[in-house]
Amino acid sequence: MTVGFELREWRPEDAPSITRYADDPQVAANLRDIFPAPCHLSDAREFIQSCMAADEGQAIFRAISVNGQAVGSIALTRGTDVYRRSAELGYWLGREFWGRGIMPAAVEEMCRLGFHRWDIVRIFAEPYAHNAASRRVLEKAGFHLEGVMARGVVKNGQLHDYCMYAKLK
Repeated sequence: MTVGFELREWRPEDAPSITRYADDPQVAANLRDIFPAPCHLSDAREFIQSCMAADEGQAIFRAISVNGQAVGSIALTRGTDVYRRSAELGYWLGREFWGRGIMPAAVEEMCRLGFHRWDIVRIFAEPYAHNAASRRVLEKAGFHLEGVMARGVVKNGQLHDYCMYAKLK
């Protein structure tokens, strides 16, 4: 059952909420190293500022909001040069909201937005192969597995496989 949520623009007052939900080792374990772990209030403020300053012709950042509180993030980043008809999707959600159907619906909504706003034909995501929950999110949202990149990423000093998922317009 999907909990009610909205995708909305970031606001400076989201920083305490983001700190609460992002400062979780289980969340950070499945994200890129650029994601601060631990996540402090100053990190959240910096993140929100960068989201608010982004050129929406190149990147779309949205807060995932439940009952007015930012509990996660979702973003599309447009490719450049020969990749200009593609965009990369990234997301995370506070652990207490996992398993409630929020993320597949948020991914579908963000894809509709990206395909509508930009002249793109492909949206892709690269979850770690061991992140079964994120892979299910993508599959529920209509993404297809294109391949597994063996030992393609380093996280916490260890090599891991990652997957390439894509959704075509």
